[in-house]
Amino acid sequence: MEWLKAAGHEAVDCGPHIYDAQDDYPPFCLRAAERTAADPGSLGIVIGGSGNGEQIAANKVAGVRAALAWSAETAALGREHNNANVVAVGARMHSQEDATKFVETFLNTPFSGDERHIRRIDMLAAYETTGDLPPVPAHHPQG
Repeated sequence: MEWLKAAGHEAVDCGPHIYDAQDDYPPFCLRAAERTAADPGSLGIVIGGSGNGEQIAANKVAGVRAALAWSAETAALGREHNNANVVAVGARMHSQEDATKFVETFLNTPFSGDERHIRRIDMLAAYETTGDLPPVPAHHPQG
């Protein structure tokens, strides 16, 4: 938290505030994701053992696009291509130094705004709202 604040970020800790290996991650990840979704333009960070469950939990919140980062490149692509607003990192998978690098990369990478990425994000947002599947492109055979 301190390095985020020192870097000029308005960091909010959604917990846990004590370590308990038996804790379940959904209560914490859902709170972080809800805070992020409620504050347009903000970014969230969820951390757990592998990052997988934390990403899944965060993605249950409407308006959240959580990306699992396992390298600086995947952290950057989550922002650049998917306009991800939450990054998930696996604490057991990476050193603290690497995890910090992934988060810094995520926070400092802007969304590209490319039309193809906007189109894809819009498809997902529409599905999230309506439950209607986007059409399969006409040039793809249906089986």
